[in-house]
Amino acid sequence: MHDFFYGWYMKCQSENQTLAIIPSFHQAKGKCDCYIQIITNTAARSISFSPDTFRKTNQGIRIADNYFGKHGILLSIETSEIKVKGKLRFGPLSPLKYDIMGPFTFIPFLECRHSVFSMRHPVCGMVSINDKPYSFQDGWGYWEGDRGRSFPKEYAWTQCCFPGGSLMLSVADIPLAGIHFTGIIGIVLWQGREYRLATYLGAKAVKIESGTLRITQGDLTLEAHLLKAARRPLKAPSNGSMTRIIHESAACRASYRFRKKDLTIFAFETELASFEYEYPY
Repeated sequence: MHDFFYGWYMKCQSENQTLAIIPSFHQAKGKCDCYIQIITNTAARSISFSPDTFRKTNQGIRIADNYFGKHGILLSIETSEIKVKGKLRFGPLSPLKYDIMGPFTFIPFLECRHSVFSMRHPVCGMVSINDKPYSFQDGWGYWEGDRGRSFPKEYAWTQCCFPGGSLMLSVADIPLAGIHFTGIIGIVLWQGREYRLATYLGAKAVKIESGTLRITQGDLTLEAHLLKAARRPLKAPSNGSMTRIIHESAACRASYRFRKKDLTIFAFETELASFEYEYPY
């Protein structure tokens, strides 16, 4: 059996709260396990489940009494350390026009493959974590996934829903056939229009330094700046096994600017950015 992992990242945000949930399944050296990781503005928690409780169908993922899918999330977790109960309902999803991996979809042996299921969708409902409520009566959601063997050794990822749009950008060191290159995938959804920046479309990383990313592609420039992190530890896959620790800021201060030639399409600073920066500072 091959070592592998499969997981979803489902983020919900309101004006003052962020909740990200990661259901995942892993197989390494013939041993299987599965987790639900929960990240909030203030903490990150990882709950282990028997792999026998994991079920994936065309409708979604089920782990024990917890369900994840296109219609929403149902959580029912109770251990000696954490109690999580609640239901979140999703409105219409915003899928991409085509696979975020583009032609890389057909290349075998990639260590990690990315999916984006929805750039932006309404979220309504409430989740209680150790009796603290997380309410999303007029919230927004984002949904992506990863599968493969390992997360990249060095990478940066950021995502943010904001008035009028949503964006996602990932920049990573990609090993392939004995060489390494900087891979880029990014989507800007702005006023109903999809802008895509990707290595396979000619995107270049002109700056990866001290929490700053600057990507150019033709006459487009996307910049993301991590201004103040709120890093929480998360388990991440290495050769299928959840032995690596990365750090995510599920809700932190960052700024973004998106330009076409000399025209600034948008520029803003927010406290609701999500950021992982696994490059050396």
